[in-house]
Amino acid sequence: MAEHASGAAPREAPSIHLLDGPYVRELGRRLAVPEGSGRLLVYVALRNGRAVTRQRIAGTLWPEVGEDRAAGNLRTALWRLRAAGIHVLAEGGHGLAVAAGVAIDVFDANAWAGRVVSGTARQGDLDLARLHPAALDLLPDWYDDWLVLERERLRQWMLHALEELSRELVARGRYCEAIEAAITAIDVDPLRESAQRALIAAHLAEGNVGEARRVYAAFARLLESELGVAPSPATTALVGSPLPLAG
Repeated sequence: MAEHASGAAPREAPSIHLLDGPYVRELGRRLAVPEGSGRLLVYVALRNGRAVTRQRIAGTLWPEVGEDRAAGNLRTALWRLRAAGIHVLAEGGHGLAVAAGVAIDVFDANAWAGRVVSGTARQGDLDLARLHPAALDLLPDWYDDWLVLERERLRQWMLHALEELSRELVARGRYCEAIEAAITAIDVDPLRESAQRALIAAHLAEGNVGEARRVYAAFARLLESELGVAPSPATTALVGSPLPLAG
C-alpha cells in the first residue's frame, strides 16, 4: 500500500453500504447500524448528497405519530448512530445530508450502469462481476413507500446495463459472458422483451441458431400464457419467422 510523505498509510474513506446492508465501513471497520436508525441512514443516503430537512425526514419515516413524537424519534435515531461510532451524516443549514467524502455503494452501482449504458465503459466495467446482485432488488424486505421508487429506479438502471453489457460483449466476441449477462436480466424479469432479444442475439452471434430459436419459442409461449400477446416484430425478425408455440 502506498504511503503518504509522512509515512502514514492513507486512511480508508468511510462508506455507506445499502446493498446487502445497511451497514457502514469507517476507519477500516464494518459497523452495524443500530436498530431504529437504519431507515434514517438509508433515507438520507438515497438523497445522494442532497440535504433533507429534519421536518421532512421525521414526517416521512414516522408518519403515524405527531410532529413532536416524530422529531423525538429522529433525535433518538441520530444519537444511536453516533453512539455506535457512525459519523457519516452531517447537519447543515438545510438539514441532514451524507457527509462530504462518504461513498455510497448504490451510487457506485449507478455510475457503473451509466458508463455501460452510455458506451463509456472502462475495461473493468465489462466484467459481469462488477454487478452486485443486490442492486437488482434493493432492500427487498423493506416495504416503505419512499423506498419503492428508488428500488425500481435502481433495478431499471441495472437491467438496461445488463442488456447493453451483453451487446458490448457480443461485439468483442465474448459470447459466453454476453449470454450470461442477458440471462441475468431475464432471471429478474422473464417478460422483459429487450432482455430476451439480447439473449437471442448473443446466441445468433455465436452461430447457435437452434439455441436462438429455442429461446424465442419459449418466450413466445410465456407471453401467450401470461399476457395473451405475441413477441414484437423486432424480436420475431431476429429468428426469421414466427415459430409454432407447441413443443
